[in-house]
Amino acid sequence: MLPRVIGFCLLLVLAGCGFALRGAASLPYQSLYIENAGPEMGVELARAIRTTDTRVVDDPAKAQAVLQVLSQQREKQILSISGAGRVSEYRLLYRVTFRVRDAAGKELLPVQSIELARELTYDASRALAKEAEEAVLYRDMQSDAVQQILRRLAGRRPTF
Repeated sequence: MLPRVIGFCLLLVLAGCGFALRGAASLPYQSLYIENAGPEMGVELARAIRTTDTRVVDDPAKAQAVLQVLSQQREKQILSISGAGRVSEYRLLYRVTFRVRDAAGKELLPVQSIELARELTYDASRALAKEAEEAVLYRDMQSDAVQQILRRLAGRRPTF
């Protein structure tokens, strides 16, 4: 009986505090052109933007805003070395720099940078599996960066 009462009280507290699932982002643009994102990130950005009310267009002249991906960088740093002098851990870094401007070139969102890091243990006897794991981690960081870009776009209310 007591666990039910406690559970019910927790539900009341959550309902009263305004907790709600995030849901889909609402972008302040009716149409958006994606520039220099590259094939992988461009497809993922377009797919994520299409879940909102914003249209992704193929011509920057038809877009209300242009999302420019200025750079994407992948980096691999040695994090630790074993007693035998072999690499045992790497730190994978993924950086994306972007900005948003309108069709006339006015900056709507200044240059923003997102940096993500993951750690990867390494074992030379499983090199192929570790390469595949590295690729999965980079894809995961790219997906995370896309979601962060969407949140930053949604949080900014431009004046047109």
